[in-house]
Amino acid sequence: MTGVFSLLPEQRHGLLTHPASGDLDRYVAAGGYTPVPEPDRLLDRIAAVGLRGRGGAGFPAAVKLRAVRHAPGPSVVVANGEEGEPGSVKDRWLLRHRPHLVLDGVRLAAAMTGAGRGCVYLSDAVAERTVRQALAEWPGDLHVDVVPTPHTYVAGEETAVVRRIDGGPALPTAKPPRPFESGVGGAPTLVANVETLARIAMLHAHPEAATAVAGTHLVTLSGSGGTAALVEASAGTHLKAIADMGGHGKAEAVLLGGLFGGLHGPDWGDLPLDHDGLAAAGGALGCGALHFLHPGDCPVAVATQAAAYLAAQSARQCGVCVSGTGALARTLTDIARGVSGDGTTDRLRRWSRQLPGRGACGLLDAAARVVGSLLTHFPDRIDGHRNSACPACRALGTSAPDEGRRFKVTVP
Repeated sequence: MTGVFSLLPEQRHGLLTHPASGDLDRYVAAGGYTPVPEPDRLLDRIAAVGLRGRGGAGFPAAVKLRAVRHAPGPSVVVANGEEGEPGSVKDRWLLRHRPHLVLDGVRLAAAMTGAGRGCVYLSDAVAERTVRQALAEWPGDLHVDVVPTPHTYVAGEETAVVRRIDGGPALPTAKPPRPFESGVGGAPTLVANVETLARIAMLHAHPEAATAVAGTHLVTLSGSGGTAALVEASAGTHLKAIADMGGHGKAEAVLLGGLFGGLHGPDWGDLPLDHDGLAAAGGALGCGALHFLHPGDCPVAVATQAAAYLAAQSARQCGVCVSGTGALARTLTDIARGVSGDGTTDRLRRWSRQLPGRGACGLLDAAARVVGSLLTHFPDRIDGHRNSACPACRALGTSAPDEGRRFKVTVP
């Protein structure tokens, strides 16, 4: 990782440029940990500016807060910092460098929901030390636990979070009930991404800039033709402007949203940094991770590595996920090696349409979207592998693409 960059016109309202860092006195001086005399008013403000969750699904934050608030009994707030996407670093960066912003967000979420307990859930050892240090000095009276978990792709799924905090494995469970109905210890539970909570803290400290704060995203850039970077940009910013910050402006394609948003072709630069805009283009913003394909990269090879990684990361609890991700990965491997047979493309197209929504979490959906987007945007590249592998696919050799090495980014 070579750096962090802000594209915001108002530097003081950015998470990356916040002056407090991990120091309590500086954080308080910058407006942190101020009283919450009217939690309802803060909740109304969050709803009015349309703050959406930053964990991947982009669900309206106020809706989740209100669901927990109106559920019967004492509730729990969980700051979810377990980044399953290998190409994302924003949550670990925030926990390492802005722990008080996250903890302030936990405090505010607890005030809005009436929670009597908080948890910070993570898998990064450096972040764990930083959060524990911040908790040792923070002025809040809410009881907050730090719950470490082994890192896996599915460990950050909200029911897996609850299961792990309750002492079980970090594996998804069947829904319903959702955590807001019955979560940690059976209590109504808000599972919120750490960036979402940090933005709630910024909204409280700077109500005059609420719209700008809610409409800003942290984005992780990666790809072999440029450098990795963490960028903060306003919603609607063209991806080309963001890509330029890491030297990826001349990329020929992009894998959106970590492994969840699918591949997009040569017109990727005109796409907006926006949940609805990317969805309209057939993609997804997800956790905000963008992996760029430069000249010499092959979308078939990238899709093959992504599918193999997801197949290996399956929780192996749903038969349809085990068989579905395995079939997608094996079939893409055959295409990459130039040994696919007749009807291969038809099978992939059928699977990419039939599999989404059938697993207990989003892993199967991610694998199906990668395959479906490859078929949509790069049919010629698939045809080009009919009888022989391209140089990029031959370079895969006997390596283990399921390790996800291509997509992993180091935290700055």
